[in-house]
Amino acid sequence: MCILETHSTAVPDKVRGLVRMVQVSPSMTLVDLAIRGLTPGKYWVTVRQSGDISEGAASTGRIWEAADEKSGSTAQARGELGTVEVGQDCLGSMFFDKAVHIWEVIGRTIVVSRERDGEFKKDDANTLVGVIARSAGVWDNDKTVCSCSGKTLWEERMDAVSKGML
Repeated sequence: MCILETHSTAVPDKVRGLVRMVQVSPSMTLVDLAIRGLTPGKYWVTVRQSGDISEGAASTGRIWEAADEKSGSTAQARGELGTVEVGQDCLGSMFFDKAVHIWEVIGRTIVVSRERDGEFKKDDANTLVGVIARSAGVWDNDKTVCSCSGKTLWEERMDAVSKGML
């Protein structure tokens, strides 16, 4: 799972998308991407070497397993997931499979940008970043906070909001 956000200070709602990944076999992972709030056009979706998003896409490193530029190889990097088209409604989505193991990409960053690679700007409202994290399967983790109350994270949050704590 990966929550996609912009680092732009001009955008009030920073969360702009979600990527769900499910490994369905030893050599195939299904990827479901949904984004919103971007300017219409074509966007590259890539997995980057690093999970450092402190400077937005600029600090994420090269595309994961990209061929060495000196070798002149034209092989597609494993981190190139493809492109997504954002329509006039400012929404985009894609569903595809990729020959990767989930454990290979956890901790890396997904970047959604108009540029495939290059000099990313931290304050670009149309560039999204998110660190790929492990998520439990359906019903695998109830997120219990306290064994004495038995409340989940979501129940604890609702209690805190109702008391004006959040």
